Amino acid sequence: MPRYEFRCRACGDTFEVSRPMSEASAPAACPQGHDDTVKLLSTVAVARGGTGAPAAPAQSGGGCCGGACGC
Repeated sequence: MPRYEFRCRACGDTFEVSRPMSEASAPAACPQGHDDTVKLLSTVAVARGGTGAPAAPAQSGGGCCGGACGC
C-alpha cells in the first residue's frame, strides 16, 4: 500500500499516511488532531537489479549526438 506524506499547516509536523491509491487525494488530519494539512510531493526511488551501476544508454549510431536523442 502506498504511503503519502503530509504536512500540518497548524503545527508544522510532517507525517505519513498509508492508503490505497484510490484515496490518494483524500484529506488527512495530523496526529495532533489538526485538519489543515497539505499533501507533499514525494520522490520515488526505483531500484534496478544487477550490480548497481547505471545502465549505459543504447546507441543506435549516427545523428548529431551519437544517436542518444533518436535523431
